[in-house]
Amino acid sequence: MTVNNGGNLSIEYFISYLKLVMEARSYSLEEAKTFMFINFFKKNNDTYGKESHIKFMQAIERIKEGN
Repeated sequence: MTVNNGGNLSIEYFISYLKLVMEARSYSLEEAKTFMFINFFKKNNDTYGKESHIKFMQAIERIKEGN
């Protein structure tokens, strides 16, 4: 998925992205989270801004809750 460096990304965006990684790589949620931290965020939580990272973490919680 292509992302511009500036925008705040939505919770729904991250849910979709995490589910895609989980499905395509047969990863658990924790493995997908690590994969995205390394490959998407480039090992820096603020790569796409603090708000995007907060929404990433909220997306993880929603997936854990089954939503």
